[in-house]
Amino acid sequence: MTLLTIFYTVLFYFATGVFVIGLAVKIRSYAKTPAPLKIATTPAPVTTGGVSLRMAREVVFFESLFKSSKWTWVFGWTFHFALLLVVLRHLRYFQEPVWMPIVLIQPFGTYAGFALVAALGGLWARRWLVDRVRYISTPSDHLMLALLIAIGLTGMAMRFVAHTDIVAVKVFVLGLMRFDWPPVPADPVLLIHLALVAGLMIVFPISKLLHAPGLFFSPTRNQADNAREVRHVSAWAAALDKRP
Repeated sequence: MTLLTIFYTVLFYFATGVFVIGLAVKIRSYAKTPAPLKIATTPAPVTTGGVSLRMAREVVFFESLFKSSKWTWVFGWTFHFALLLVVLRHLRYFQEPVWMPIVLIQPFGTYAGFALVAALGGLWARRWLVDRVRYISTPSDHLMLALLIAIGLTGMAMRFVAHTDIVAVKVFVLGLMRFDWPPVPADPVLLIHLALVAGLMIVFPISKLLHAPGLFFSPTRNQADNAREVRHVSAWAAALDKRP
């Protein structure tokens, strides 16, 4: 086993561990954070079914973003939908044999990379061109967008510019899953792409990308507007009510 293979094998095991454990810790923290007061953004549904429908619209269509800013919605929704297609396309590297739905999605996932990079470019331009957004943007915001764009560009470069041996890539990925470590292909663009992906996995649990799972724990979205029917009584108020 070469030093290059050892480095990338250790890197991806480490990145996977940080990603899975870090995400689990964050989700556990979100789930345990109390939210007793009703602060649902109105107009809000008054039933559990209505909340579920509202969350589905938010996750699939980005409803609140659409109402807030149409241009941001266009770039944001395009990026997330393109990212979904790209991720589904990459599932072929983790499967043998490859599922038929993943086979059928390959052409769409290939060209979704262009939409992904273009949408990220629009979101990054927004952080420079819109005064109020530029004012609140931090270096980490710019670095995260640069990282995502770099991942997209290197991925497209392997597909359209400098072709890599995808069979060897799949053998390497399946080997990682089976703890049987074949050599990693020594393709410079591939190595950069893999390093960037590993970096994204490592920073994900400590970055603003946590809005992905965090959305489901947002009390402004996951609460029903039933403050009158389901009242929160604080401990001190309950104690006063029990006095003789």
